Amino acid sequence: MRRPTINDVARAAGLSKSTVSLVLKNSPLVREETARDVRAVMARLGYVYNRAAAGLRSSSGGLIGLIINDLRNPFFTEFAASFQMAVAQHDYAVVIANSDEDAGAQARIARSMIEHGVAALVISPAFGEGGGIFDQLSRAAVPTLQVLRQADPRMDLFPFASFDYTDGGRQATRHLLDQGARRIAFVGGLDGRPITAERRSGYLEVLEARGIEPLVIGGASSRGWGLNVAAPRIVADPSIDAVLAFNDLVMLGLMAGLARAGRMPGRDIRLVGFDDIEECAQVWPDLSSVSCDIAKFGRDVAATLLDWLREGRHPPPERREGVTLVPRRSSLGVTA
Repeated sequence: MRRPTINDVARAAGLSKSTVSLVLKNSPLVREETARDVRAVMARLGYVYNRAAAGLRSSSGGLIGLIINDLRNPFFTEFAASFQMAVAQHDYAVVIANSDEDAGAQARIARSMIEHGVAALVISPAFGEGGGIFDQLSRAAVPTLQVLRQADPRMDLFPFASFDYTDGGRQATRHLLDQGARRIAFVGGLDGRPITAERRSGYLEVLEARGIEPLVIGGASSRGWGLNVAAPRIVADPSIDAVLAFNDLVMLGLMAGLARAGRMPGRDIRLVGFDDIEECAQVWPDLSSVSCDIAKFGRDVAATLLDWLREGRHPPPERREGVTLVPRRSSLGVTA
């Protein structure tokens, strides 16, 4: 059920939003009879005054914290830039910090942001013991969104927004099978992490339905790991004729390693990445990838947070955006 807003109170009371606002501030400019009527409407609707948000609105702007697990990854950088530009249009400043996949550093950063009075926090979390930072955010009543990764299960307190990674895995795996692949490996992603399980799940689901044995090679989500670890393992097994990677960075490293070993991507082996960062369309052969519209996602997260702060609209516990496979030569085949 949608949380009542100040606009709902004004409509029900037959008054202007500014009059209701004056009542909320206990202004002497409003007659006592009018104030009593407004408070009665508030009680009937179940409206709760968000004083932190009101204080934010009364100033020229506000401060929002954004903590990203890995700003070196262009996928997360694009999200941060899109989010920051969207909230800046509404006179909010964003403090951006990189936790570098360190839950302890994430906790220290979040505590510092709370101490400096951020009005809200958006976290793409690092995994691991975080020093009880989500409990601290709850006690401090700081509106907090989890994005792209979920670290705390209490989505009623810390709403979560991401993409349908499972469907992305399905689309990519079906595409590779349609291109004639018989032995598809999934490479990258550390075991035991929810994000890894999500991105693998569609791949595993499709192969199980086709009666095909999966081949999972877990590991870091970096370009260096793709080049130095994944590529030699793929080269050593000529039965592998296709690969789906945990993300594009792993795949870009893998492509370089395969080419160095004389195994041409798109000709000798078919490849699909995940995220569709800008470089996918710029390498040779251009890399097929599961596209997550991360720029639009950043703008949508900004709009959701601003609605929460300014209008008191609590986000839904979980939201998943759709994804789309973008096929290119790395999986369609190189003809020249």
